[in-house]
Amino acid sequence: PRVITVTQDESYTAYFEKGETLDKNEYTITVSSNDSSYGSVSGGGTYEEGTSVTLTATANSGYKFKEWNDGNTDNPRVITVTQDESYTAYFEKQETMMNAGHEYVDLGLPSGLKWATCNVGATKPEEYGDYFAWGEVEPKTTYDWSTYKYGIDSDQLTKYCSRSKYGKDGFSDTKTVLDPEDDAAKVNWGGTWRMPTKAEQDELRDNCTWTWTTQNGVNGYKVTGPNGNSIFLPAAGDMYKGTLEYAGSYGHYWSSSLDTGIPCYAYYVNFGSDYVDWNNYFRHYGKSVRPVCQ
Repeated sequence: PRVITVTQDESYTAYFEKGETLDKNEYTITVSSNDSSYGSVSGGGTYEEGTSVTLTATANSGYKFKEWNDGNTDNPRVITVTQDESYTAYFEKQETMMNAGHEYVDLGLPSGLKWATCNVGATKPEEYGDYFAWGEVEPKTTYDWSTYKYGIDSDQLTKYCSRSKYGKDGFSDTKTVLDPEDDAAKVNWGGTWRMPTKAEQDELRDNCTWTWTTQNGVNGYKVTGPNGNSIFLPAAGDMYKGTLEYAGSYGHYWSSSLDTGIPCYAYYVNFGSDYVDWNNYFRHYGKSVRPVCQ
């Protein structure tokens, strides 16, 4: 600032000029995967010198991030742009094991339970597979009470009925989990495969990271366990009467557990792009089955 002493009328004009500007250099950060079917990488682009950029390597189901091409293992990784650079994320196939001809993954769950990599009726993780009414072991063309094996209506149950008001002619029993002969996983895959209980589905929900994604063009969740291994659950929807509903938007996976309070219902995992939860609904609906083994 300038200090003056006032002695008369005066006018002062301040003159400004444009300051010198320095153009910052721009550099290109190129990112890639060692195999696009293994995973993808984000963060590439053109940036001003000195910019901090986050690089993220995202493995597809069945694969794990190993390292960057320079040996760095941070993921996500933050770099400072100083020159043109190329970064390649290396992914590797996670270890899988076989049970009666079908793959499973150890997710590192507290119980030690192993989860299959595919639905019953599928040969790849992203395939929808077959749909089963609860307690039935074969897919069919029509899913309603008229074709249901264990009752022609919600109050006409003939098996798995904890309350007589829901049973045919007052029938009731003490069965709350599917018998092996009514378990779609056990019957179709053999070995020690079976459908998970509600408690085991809850363990999967509570102990894993669920990431909505698209795998080979199919929407669903990548479910990553505490040890970094993962499975993919496609949003396969469900079958009602003869119509496939909600495919690509929602996933419904049967457990082997009966809702003992409303025994015409059974429990299942229910998910959409913005939620993962449990639900209970009519047993005659056709839903997906993802097997487990110990």
